[in-house]
Amino acid sequence: MTRVLVVDDEPQIVRALRINLAARSYEVITASTGGQALEAAARHHPDLILLDLGLPDLDGVEVIKGLRGWTEVPIIILSGRSQSTAKVQALDAGADDYVTKPFNVDELFARVRAVARRSETADEAPVVEVGEVVVDLAAHRVSSPGGEIRLTPTEWALLEILLRNPGRLITQRELIRAIRGPKYEDAAHYLRQYMAQLRRKIEADPARPRHLLTEPGMGYRFAP
Repeated sequence: MTRVLVVDDEPQIVRALRINLAARSYEVITASTGGQALEAAARHHPDLILLDLGLPDLDGVEVIKGLRGWTEVPIIILSGRSQSTAKVQALDAGADDYVTKPFNVDELFARVRAVARRSETADEAPVVEVGEVVVDLAAHRVSSPGGEIRLTPTEWALLEILLRNPGRLITQRELIRAIRGPKYEDAAHYLRQYMAQLRRKIEADPARPRHLLTEPGMGYRFAP
């Protein structure tokens, strides 16, 4: 059974999440403050955390930072803050995904499943299918029905980060930092160029990508 820590100070939200999680056979632990969340995470070692940002004692971003000091447990933010800056701050601090309140329950659980899959395969070197393209992460090989696809080292680095994090929104800053280094982290135009090149090689219709998706103003996501 997957253990989920729900962190929110709104009783109705906690109750709704508890009911829906229990109905899907998740074990549920709850906390209403940042301090309680950190304590519960250390005591119960959850498999997933659903975290609100607007807590009465600590901002959720500080909770993320506290957790990331010792655990890589997947964290999905549930917040009424819809601004891109709030989302980027949470994702840069170490959150795995961001869902804005009010949220659709089916969409939330799709995100939960995607994050769980990413967590399960994080230490593996899987073979991933992207439409008709097959990516062997262990062998660093990309192939299609038409033959082998050659990627530049930068294109490969970008593709590997996305494929190893299925369903997760990866911020522009995080991607640029990983493929070009910290001094380029604000150069989003580089990333758009690399992504356009990658889509031309990977996507069946680069103008209407189905797998390498853009989250405007925020980053990119691999949709299996």
